[in-house]
Amino acid sequence: MGLSIQRRELASTPLPVNLHPVLARIYNGRRIATPAQLDTGAKALLHYSELLNSEKAAGLIADALAANEMITIIGDFDADGATSTSLCMLALSEMGATRLDYLVPNRFDFGYGLSPEIVNVAAERGTQLIITVDNGIACHAGVERAKALGIKVIVTDHHLPADTLPNADAIVNPNQPDCTFPSKSLAGVGVAFYLMLALRAELDQRGWFASAGCPLPNLANYLDIVAVGTVADVVVLDQNNRILVHQGLQRIRAGRCRPGITAMLDVAQRQAARITASDLGFVVGPRLNAAGRLDDMAAGIECLLCTDAMQARALAAELDSLNQQRKTIEQDMKQQAEEALAALELGEGGTALNAIVLFDEAFHQGVIGIVAGRLKDKHKRPVIVFARQDDDTLKGSARSIDGVHIRDLLDAVHTANPELIIKFGGHAAAAGLSIPADQLDRFTRVFSRYAGEALKHIGDPHVIVTDGELADTELSLDVAQLLRQAGPFGQGFQPPLFDGVFHLVQQRIVGERHLKMVLAHPHSGEEFDAIAFNIDTHIWPNASIRQVEIAYQLDINFFRGRESLQLLVDAIAPL
Repeated sequence: MGLSIQRRELASTPLPVNLHPVLARIYNGRRIATPAQLDTGAKALLHYSELLNSEKAAGLIADALAANEMITIIGDFDADGATSTSLCMLALSEMGATRLDYLVPNRFDFGYGLSPEIVNVAAERGTQLIITVDNGIACHAGVERAKALGIKVIVTDHHLPADTLPNADAIVNPNQPDCTFPSKSLAGVGVAFYLMLALRAELDQRGWFASAGCPLPNLANYLDIVAVGTVADVVVLDQNNRILVHQGLQRIRAGRCRPGITAMLDVAQRQAARITASDLGFVVGPRLNAAGRLDDMAAGIECLLCTDAMQARALAAELDSLNQQRKTIEQDMKQQAEEALAALELGEGGTALNAIVLFDEAFHQGVIGIVAGRLKDKHKRPVIVFARQDDDTLKGSARSIDGVHIRDLLDAVHTANPELIIKFGGHAAAAGLSIPADQLDRFTRVFSRYAGEALKHIGDPHVIVTDGELADTELSLDVAQLLRQAGPFGQGFQPPLFDGVFHLVQQRIVGERHLKMVLAHPHSGEEFDAIAFNIDTHIWPNASIRQVEIAYQLDINFFRGRESLQLLVDAIAPL
């Protein structure tokens, strides 16, 4: 049987520097052509002035500070929104804001973004300037309500805009028309960080800090927060984002990060000094997200804002508990979804489904996105999972595979069938939408048809792209350490993935669904510890299987002060 493996195509011109052969292959396969593309120093960051309207928005905020106006940050209920909100609260406070507040709409009461209802709440608090973070680009009605109440609005967002933009006083979004900012992949927290850079420069030019007798704020102190939000939102790690993440990781590893981030790592039993970008995505991000999914994102924001280590630990423990609840709900929902999917395994004419669209009255609004992502990863198809929003409306979360732009797909469906979608928004890999409940069946048919057309233009999504095999001498702790230092890796700058055939010496289940193995190299006979997470327990372990093909990452296991090489198995098939 085996895996469907495709080796990553290498550039014809190698990187003109002396590198370890494995590292040279990794960079070559990711189209790194010059040493400058590997520069992760802060000085290599793009300048804020290149981001359209950043200086205009900074001027509006500076005016509000000078007039001592009430500023309210309107955030989003995911990790990107939480980090964006926290960053703005901290930076604005350091820059002298004394009348400052934040609001994050509860997903169950207000829904997503700057709604007229959440604007009314802000108005009741005396808000004179609203700054949206990680939302707002599609919130026309909310902006109009704010303007009617005499509230100024600055929209900062990174999601793709529709044909028309909201009537905000300033919009800062690298994906809006006429913005020539080279990095279109900034997360919401990245956009917020750039706005704070512009604000610092504007206030400095006005003599704000000099008149207050305070030093120029060092915004690099907030790069730990920026790194968390950037990785958690799974945006493409282009060079600019890699710089933001690298600089943030350096601060965390050196113990110079927010007490809340340290506390979240502690409750997950991770050592801050050893974390990688993936730890931000799999450890910190889910705990922040759990607050917004099940309860109130204020718990996550307060954890990031907290300055007291003991209080941060208590908040982190609360987030960890919510995350455990989220896992239980997710597992139950995934099982329900798989059972429903089994009945829909084949589409019309006995062909495989072009897309997966599922709804159940029992599905939890806060977890549909995670379940959609899990199903997408397993079945290699665009997925939308719906939950009940109210009697007349279903709320959906969409996830898509590489090559199928989910936001554009929804836009095409909406353009041809405007009655099928009430509202939608998102980007290439993820989107959210609301549909009339009585249109679910028709929406499913139309969306599946459009997805089928999109699938015709991509390769087989089941193919695993790897960086090839490793020689006996390259399967070493030294190479694993070299690769750990070579990142940060993530979306769009994929972690090194290798393939190979190994003898299966030992196999057993650890935890609930993790396969712990000892693998032996077929030529040298050297044995390696390996682990595959969330395997199919109907297949594994299997004592009759003696040889396997795997796609794996080189990992470093740290136990009782000792480092050892471990193969982190992404995919496994018997031979």
